[in-house]
Amino acid sequence: MAEQTRTGRFPAELRRALIPFALAQFICSFAGSNMNVMINDISEDLDTTVAGVQLAITIFLLVMAALMIPGGKLTDRIGRKRCLTAGLLVYAVGALLSAAAPGLGLLILGNSILEGIGTAMLIPPVYILTTLLFTEMTSRAKAFGLISALGGVGAATGPLIGGFITTVISWRAAFVFQAAVVLLIAVLSRRWVHDPLPPDPSQPTDPGGAVLSALGLVLFVSGILAADDNGWVMLGLMVAGAAVLAWFFASMRAKERAGRPVLLSTTLFRNRTSNLGMLTQCAQWLMLMGTSFVVSAYLQVERGYNAIETGVVFTATTAGLLLSSLAAERFARRRAQRTLILAGFLITVAGVVLLLSLVLASESVWAFAPGLFVIGFGLGGMLTPSVNVVQSAFGEDLQGEISGLSRSVSNLGSALGGAVAGTILVAGIGTQPGTAYTLAMLAVAVTGAIGLVAAWFLPRAPEPAPV
Repeated sequence: MAEQTRTGRFPAELRRALIPFALAQFICSFAGSNMNVMINDISEDLDTTVAGVQLAITIFLLVMAALMIPGGKLTDRIGRKRCLTAGLLVYAVGALLSAAAPGLGLLILGNSILEGIGTAMLIPPVYILTTLLFTEMTSRAKAFGLISALGGVGAATGPLIGGFITTVISWRAAFVFQAAVVLLIAVLSRRWVHDPLPPDPSQPTDPGGAVLSALGLVLFVSGILAADDNGWVMLGLMVAGAAVLAWFFASMRAKERAGRPVLLSTTLFRNRTSNLGMLTQCAQWLMLMGTSFVVSAYLQVERGYNAIETGVVFTATTAGLLLSSLAAERFARRRAQRTLILAGFLITVAGVVLLLSLVLASESVWAFAPGLFVIGFGLGGMLTPSVNVVQSAFGEDLQGEISGLSRSVSNLGSALGGAVAGTILVAGIGTQPGTAYTLAMLAVAVTGAIGLVAAWFLPRAPEPAPV
């Protein structure tokens, strides 16, 4: 069956499947950014502190990052569609518990634990099924473009939608909104999504590897998030996390040599194209979340904007992301994936420079729009090619593993974005207004330069995935 008709449209069954995939990425990205504007309301309502609510956000990030790799592996054992449905239901239960939480403990259970587990279960199947259902490079680029577009829209509009719901109704209604969207996705995926590969219950497991990988990521991400509190604690946690991850990699090699099951095949780390692609993914999400954090903090602290006003400013980023993501198929037909990623980093870095120049030169709120639009356009144009490069580097037998690993790398990039930018802003370097803001955005630009170097070494022509 041809994946696209002569008019360039997908067959009806593939178009229908894309709807729950894109909505799933939207709601997970939305959940990652909308809670930041609810901190004060939640802390007052639950009689806790801002630090307590921030702890809930931190635990959510840790759970999601730690379980993404085992979640990807689980898809092979129970089936991709079944794993997607289970993740959606766990997420919905968590969102409803959060909406009804009488205190911080139940909020952590619902939002941080259950929503984190649900996200780790439902995101890998989205990317695996997209890779399996859309086999042609251009059609896959278009599919990933639509998914990335909704993900970008979710991340960029999270503060606006969350702030609006919180202001007009209540912060609890924002969690009810999440539960409603997730249950809708579950219904749509049950009707419109099919799994092209049967589940394999005999697929061997590696619980020891899952514990080591989760522990290593938890320690490493905890160190990143502790950067603004204590430098020695940050260093200790990151070194400990790196040591545990090194132990994890060594144990994987030893198990493979002995013919025992492993959580991740070492083949994943011997693919130069995939490694470079994941590095560009990490850099992209660091730039996206770093920019979001820095600009949000600057608007609220320096300019005195409220949650809704801050969200409105970010519609420029949303517009840029949406425009370039929806054009992913056209770009993929005309340019190589490597070219698109290189161009994306160049455009995004130029957007950071434009943002800094205009904002520091003008007090007008309109000074934010051009730079944020260019940043969004650059990021949206390369998110899809990077995902495509990584997923396409392997055959069907490794899609579950590479999907989980790829999502974990992206989550680490998001964590780094908030931690690095937050550390610089909290330090308040310099006495002139805007100095810390400038340095934080320069750190984002340096990350773009690192991603640009990684993209430069990507192969000029796509390499066929092993069968």
